[in-house]
Amino acid sequence: MRRLVEAIRREGKALGEKILRVDSFLNHLVDVELADEMGRALAELFRDLSPQKVLTAESSGIVPALFVARHLGVKMLFARRKPGGEGYLSRRVPSPTRGVEAELCVRREYLGEGERVLIVDDFLAEGLTALALASMVEEAGGRVCGMGFCVEKSFQGGRERLSGYRVVSLAVVDSLDPLAVRSGLEEVV
Repeated sequence: MRRLVEAIRREGKALGEKILRVDSFLNHLVDVELADEMGRALAELFRDLSPQKVLTAESSGIVPALFVARHLGVKMLFARRKPGGEGYLSRRVPSPTRGVEAELCVRREYLGEGERVLIVDDFLAEGLTALALASMVEEAGGRVCGMGFCVEKSFQGGRERLSGYRVVSLAVVDSLDPLAVRSGLEEVV
């Protein structure tokens, strides 16, 4: 995904050893054309698995997930970052950008038994958010048919944690100092 790689190289800013700021085009100020292109690319890579719903985490995952869902012609669901209470599935996950733990909650009735769910997020770092989302899908009796990410930070081990799932990243950052980024689509067979 050349356009995404170029945007990361041009506008991405490393904040310390683990944080890559891409909020000027991906998750605060949004380049809608790029978001649409990423959504189309991820939708095509998972179309053969016939996802019935796209699931993400609030809030940075909403934009890419919405575009993927649009191109698949399915609904998008996001896990809220607040306590849910009765009728909700919930998981606690660390927030890598905020340094605190967040509770992700999804209304149980929105994840169906036997439903094929595609998990989409802006970043794959340690993989803990994706694992929490997958756990909720599986508890509801659904099946995770894949996981798609805009940007993967390969040095944080998330892909290894997600072994057993089909994982696709559009761009892969191998290092923040110096910034080393490449297309993730070269690895897709």
